[in-house]
Amino acid sequence: MRLVLLVIALALLLRGYEWVARDYRMPWTPLSLAAPIGPFTTRKIGALADDTPRCHRLLEEAAIGYSPLPPVDGGPDCGYDNGVALSQDQPQAIAYSPAAQASCPVAVSLVLWEKQIVNAAATRHLGTSVEEITTYGSYSCRRIGNGRSGNFSEHAGANAIDIAAFRLADGRTISVAGHWGADDERSRFLKEVRDGACTLFATTLSPDYNKAHADHLHLDQARRGGSRYCR
Repeated sequence: MRLVLLVIALALLLRGYEWVARDYRMPWTPLSLAAPIGPFTTRKIGALADDTPRCHRLLEEAAIGYSPLPPVDGGPDCGYDNGVALSQDQPQAIAYSPAAQASCPVAVSLVLWEKQIVNAAATRHLGTSVEEITTYGSYSCRRIGNGRSGNFSEHAGANAIDIAAFRLADGRTISVAGHWGADDERSRFLKEVRDGACTLFATTLSPDYNKAHADHLHLDQARRGGSRYCR
């Protein structure tokens, strides 16, 4: 009887180990674009900055259309060598205007944001889906706040993107500048997609942060070891 109980206990222990080993919420499980967003997703995305081939494989495994961008050498503080352009050749894919061109980790984050947050929020608050996201672009060789001194922006490495508006399938456009403070379903949608971005990006800045972000959401993957800043 003791042997039977021991075998059962070992079987349960192995089953528990296998579950923990595969659980997307654990820090050691590989990132998958099919898995829900977990507490270590941002850290896993951040690790892709040092493994561009792995980043490309993630997009390929998820059947996400993309093309690598030629490296850009902008001097000691600007440029990138891991840029990708997302394509919209999938059914129900969200288009970007202009086309989404950013570092591969930012592109992976955008894919997860679209699939798991943006359209769900649009359905919940607006009763429709998002067809196009308007951006202010990604790469820009400049310092934070366009200052003459100080640290260079994550935009200087194509490691950030600014989101301005969302065009819906029913023809409406929801903009950060026009609807953030509307106190209706449009502002609730915008704040939900901001909050969702905070679970994916290292930095998420909105009109709640300062006047410089009154017309867009700034999303970046600054390297902070998995820590996040959300305003």
